[in-house]
Amino acid sequence: MIPKFNVLTPDQVQQVNDQSMRILEEIGVEFSYQPALDVLQAKGQRVEGQRVYFQRKFVEEQVAKAPAEFTLHARNPENNLVVGGENIIFMPGYGSPFIHEADGTRRNSNMADYENFVKLAHMSTNLHMTGGNAAEPNDVPDSIRHLKMTYSSITLSDKCFMGSASGYDKAQDNIEMAAILFGGKDVIKEKPALICLINSVTPLKYDDRMLGALMAYAQSGQAMVIASLVMAGSTGPATMAGALALQNAEVLAGITLVQSINPGNPVVYGSTSAITDMQTGSLSIGNPEGAFFTSASAQLARFYRVPSRGGGGLSDSKIVDAQAGYESMMTLMAASVTGINFVLHTAGILQYFMAMSYEKFIVDDEIAGMILRYLKGIDFSEDKFAYDVIKKVGPGGHFLTQKHTKQNHAKEFRRVQLSDRLSYDGWGKEGLDTNKRAERKWKALLAEFQAPALDSNVGQALQAFVEKKTAEYLKG
Repeated sequence: MIPKFNVLTPDQVQQVNDQSMRILEEIGVEFSYQPALDVLQAKGQRVEGQRVYFQRKFVEEQVAKAPAEFTLHARNPENNLVVGGENIIFMPGYGSPFIHEADGTRRNSNMADYENFVKLAHMSTNLHMTGGNAAEPNDVPDSIRHLKMTYSSITLSDKCFMGSASGYDKAQDNIEMAAILFGGKDVIKEKPALICLINSVTPLKYDDRMLGALMAYAQSGQAMVIASLVMAGSTGPATMAGALALQNAEVLAGITLVQSINPGNPVVYGSTSAITDMQTGSLSIGNPEGAFFTSASAQLARFYRVPSRGGGGLSDSKIVDAQAGYESMMTLMAASVTGINFVLHTAGILQYFMAMSYEKFIVDDEIAGMILRYLKGIDFSEDKFAYDVIKKVGPGGHFLTQKHTKQNHAKEFRRVQLSDRLSYDGWGKEGLDTNKRAERKWKALLAEFQAPALDSNVGQALQAFVEKKTAEYLKG
């Protein structure tokens, strides 16, 4: 892959680190979950009420225990993923409560939408895993959503998937389901199969729901993305440097807690920080400042020698239009060329994380394919310089019928899946714009979908577990 570039100087990285350590030592972070406070207090950190004041040396020692890369295991070993290093992992959007239709109307997302996005991610050659909460299933009671979503992720795809972050008990349910799938808790502790998104509450707080999930996953050896979303100008300073230092402090606090529970537990340094649009007061994610946060986060993660998460095909647009295209290409490209390893929100996101779109999913999948080809770089082996065929064709000739062209074009040139390259007259026979072509494609893909085979005994055990826990949650 092509080399990654840095947006900060080494001195600037050190400045961010120093300011974050000062925040952790002098201001502290609030943890509204007693078991987490107990862990940190037992490790010698000063705790006053729910606020923890971290010693710099302690933070540095704990963060250093996190692995630089790790393998996330799928039920099909061919879909295992190495997180970290030079690797990049693309997956769909996450957590959106709405669906924006092709005509621009909006509705609540549901379980069928969730399952459709899992299917589309499974079929994609550009998305490496099905992600987590690809669309919020508003038609399923909140108490059992995690069961239904995880069951669908397991049965509809054999790619890696994410676990629930909705408290200790629900995380334990997902751990139990992964244990059924892979053959026991000891197996997944040795070979992590789940990764969970843990978000701080900016500024400088972690709530009981996230902390409960964090502790459950750490105790079982499962991976976690520890992420901060600083809205510069509202939940964080209206300066890039200040917002970056605040984000960094929150992420380091979370990683420190994970390593205090289970040294060596796999973690990913996460950022979704962006700006507050000061005209509307809303979050804005499709902008150069957000892209810079992502790029700087990749560099900070390298400084701490842990994998990074950030970016995606991010846009504030409400429909699949030019704005959605140029914002998403900018933010996904920034994440990719600066070294982000784990890219949530690669495909489908509209309206600053609030909505998913089937058409946008297909557009973003095309963008992801383009970027992956770009990252692949150029093969400079002797044959690729094509001297012999250039000599054979000579001045004024062409290469269309040459054997060398037939042997190489499919490997060298990415074939478009959505973009239109017809002549004007060829395009004019139907005259479909990108939105209409994307609508046609996602419908065709879902019509072709076939679920990968799952061992019948495992399937029955999973179904029995889900039915049992569903009855318990709905009863109680």
